[in-house]
Amino acid sequence: MTGARRTVLAAVCAVAVSTVYAIQPVLEAAGAELGVAPGALGWLAAAGQFGYVAGLVLLVPLGDVVNRRRLIAAHLVLVAAGAVTAGLAPDGPVAAAGLAAAGLFAVVVQVAVAYVAAVSAPGERGRSIGAVTSGVVTGILGVRVLAGVLGDAAGWRAVYLVLALLCLVLAVAVRLSLPPDPRASRERYGQVIAAMARLVATDRLFLGRGAVAFFLFASFGTLWSGLALPLGAEPWSFGTSAIGLFGLAGLAGALGASRAGRWADGGHARKTSGWSLAALVASWALIAQTGPTLLPLIAGIVLLDFAVQAVHVGNQHLLTAAHPDRASSVIGAYMMFYSLGSALGAVTTAWAYTACGWWASSLAGAAYALLAFLVWARARSGVAAHGAGAAPQARV
Repeated sequence: MTGARRTVLAAVCAVAVSTVYAIQPVLEAAGAELGVAPGALGWLAAAGQFGYVAGLVLLVPLGDVVNRRRLIAAHLVLVAAGAVTAGLAPDGPVAAAGLAAAGLFAVVVQVAVAYVAAVSAPGERGRSIGAVTSGVVTGILGVRVLAGVLGDAAGWRAVYLVLALLCLVLAVAVRLSLPPDPRASRERYGQVIAAMARLVATDRLFLGRGAVAFFLFASFGTLWSGLALPLGAEPWSFGTSAIGLFGLAGLAGALGASRAGRWADGGHARKTSGWSLAALVASWALIAQTGPTLLPLIAGIVLLDFAVQAVHVGNQHLLTAAHPDRASSVIGAYMMFYSLGSALGAVTTAWAYTACGWWASSLAGAAYALLAFLVWARARSGVAAHGAGAAPQARV
């Protein structure tokens, strides 16, 4: 896998995932224009996540069935269609439908990760996954800056129209730059779905890492789905541009964890997960502070996103290494936990903030982080109890 191709796939991930998260920094402005009640804003923010879950179940397995290059290009075109629908929506239900459609096909991210995992040499798999996954983090956090600037300059709808255009440009780039799928044979769709069901029911490594991801991204979603609410209120009263700039702090933290792939290649994925989850819990003590200075909040954002990225890369490395022949379906099934956790965080942070303020949202985020750490610790202690003879797939 060349650096240029990794860059293209990272860009695909960044732009596709941006359509799911772009609503967050402009949430209040979009809700006001679309007639969505403040207490229901969390559902608007979660619409893309629910679409994403459906795509993980129904569409990602296609990556183990059909040519992945064609699939990536086709999904990008359909993401663009969903983004246009959201950008031109006359009311909340139509906007939610557009966001859900964009989220449905934004699972192209998982097809791209599976593609790079399949074509990379085993000793470079973690590095390649880390490079492409950095595009995901760049999109999730960088779109906050883009959405903030465009939201103030041209309105929140312009954000989705720009993202739709970028998706179409990347669809062309994929067809021109990536080689055809190298696999000589592929399974049938029904076989892949059945294998996913067996994985969810029986694989201890998958279930352990999936449970960690669920609470990990519930904590992540609690921050990023709710952060615009306290920053847009007194005493700060920031506009969408200023709120979007906080994404740079998260981006710095996430990209700071770019070495997580190399740590995973060196056999340190499980240890890295442990101390990263501990850092995630600690980050909320800083994030809860929104005055009189925002420096603790910014430091907490950097720490949280560093921890989330380090754990996420390690998770994907372990799972694709354990199931190299089913990379698409394994990553797709794993990301169901990611998406459901993010949706849970989006819904609960809006509810908690409306009821009690940012301290309640922060408490929820810390609780999710602690649960992720406890799941990891419990699985690790189970491995120790089985001793050195434990099966590798049981090690979380």
